[in-house]
Amino acid sequence: MLARRLPRNVLPTRHLRPSYTPLLLLASLAGSAAGGAGMARTFNFKQGTKLVIKQGDITTEDVDAIVNAANERMLGGGGVDGAIHRAAGPELVRACAQHPEVEPGVRCPTGEARITPGFRLPAKFVVHTVGPIYENDRESAPLLAAAYRSSIKVAQESGVGSISFPGISTGVFGYPWDKAAQVSLEAVDAALSEAGEANSVREVRFVLFGQKLYDIFVAEAEAFTAKEDKEEL
Repeated sequence: MLARRLPRNVLPTRHLRPSYTPLLLLASLAGSAAGGAGMARTFNFKQGTKLVIKQGDITTEDVDAIVNAANERMLGGGGVDGAIHRAAGPELVRACAQHPEVEPGVRCPTGEARITPGFRLPAKFVVHTVGPIYENDRESAPLLAAAYRSSIKVAQESGVGSISFPGISTGVFGYPWDKAAQVSLEAVDAALSEAGEANSVREVRFVLFGQKLYDIFVAEAEAFTAKEDKEEL
């Protein structure tokens, strides 16, 4: 299953919701990078790992690793990707460029993850992953889940104890927010379970832009953790 790729430096504007205006487009490009700081809810995965849903600026997260919603070239871009590169400094793009291309113009295929130092960020590491452009649930959900699972796996291999995610693919890639939240929680939970006793990740955060996206992730986290609690009874 191949993800649709974009021409270099071209945004997938045809995947934008019709109600977007230029100002809303700018907000979507900011993704989870900044805005609406202060709100947070805490839950727990069944493995005991803490789950935090919050609004804020992912570039200021004081965690072991933050996740960058990158593109396949891994050389920076707009939205969260651009914000992280600006905050980390020029060393980050040089580190990304050292990852070999697996095919022309592709260092990180959709659904996979790579890791670099965080350089000027508070976070020690940046995990770079590529989410899908939303097509439909059948094609896109496995790729989005793979992006989250790959990120957790790469983080565990580096002994990461705390990690912050943006809402991968929820900006210009057009993934419906409620479905993206469901996939993300299920995928992270599965990755933590698969690691078993070898799991190093003790806290997972979703750092989100805007009240609506935050509210949707909180609602999905409430439903997800309630379902897990019921299954354990």
